[in-house]
Order: sequence, then structure tokens, then C-alpha cells
Amino acid sequence: MDDRECGQWEAPAWRRMVGFLPVESQWWDERVEPHFVHVESPWLAALGLSDSILERRVDYLSSGQRQRLALIRLMGNRPKALLLDEPTANLDGENAARVEAFIGAYRRDAGAAVIWVTHDPAQSRRVATAHYTLTDGALAPLPS
Repeated sequence: MDDRECGQWEAPAWRRMVGFLPVESQWWDERVEPHFVHVESPWLAALGLSDSILERRVDYLSSGQRQRLALIRLMGNRPKALLLDEPTANLDGENAARVEAFIGAYRRDAGAAVIWVTHDPAQSRRVATAHYTLTDGALAPLPS
């Protein structure tokens, strides 16, 4: 990042700059709101969620709601780079489209780099400008 190796950064600074969204995010409080320092209401709306979801218990949320909230939580740090592991895996088509648009807008507005892992070739064509495959531990570009 910025011509510096990962190990040259203090860990908290690195975690703010490089956001990682796993397939299943962790939740440490039983309610949603304590997981957020600040929540942008337009972000909730863009992902099909209402402000009232912050008052709910995490265990009452669907996996798709948890995934979208985890994405919002991650974006709160305003990372320069996003590492996304199947960010739409638990979502129906409508919500997957919302997430694709949300991440695309963030990438454009923030100038952020995005590495998006997906097993959906159609999604890859929609969201990516470069395509790679990982085979036997080696990353290789796919032909255009």
C-alpha cells in the first residue's frame, strides 16, 4: 500500500486501509448497534436496510442481512483497498445487485482498489475490469 510492504505499517493503520470481508463475518455483541462506531443511513438504504435494523439482535438477522451489515461496518473505516470473499454469496439477486452497485460506487468515489473473489462468471464480468484465476496456488490472468 502506497509503495510500502504490509509489515511496514502499524497493524491498526493497516486494518483501516485494507478492509477484508470474509464470507461469514464475526459478531461480538448480541445486538447490532454496538458493532458500529458510526453508520451512514444512506448506506443502509442503498443496501435495502432500514435504520431500525441497528436495534435488532444479531441472531435474529438473516445471513444476507448480516453480510450487508458487515460490509457497511467495513466501509466505516473508509479503506483504500477492499478484499472481498464472496460478498454476495448469501444474497438473492436483488440484494446482490445492490451490493455490486454499492461497492462499485465506493470504488469510483474513493478510488479504492478491489479484489473480489467470486465463483460466478457472470458477476465477474459485471464487476471486474481484470480477471484472474487461482490454480494450484498460482494466480494467472484470464484471457480477455
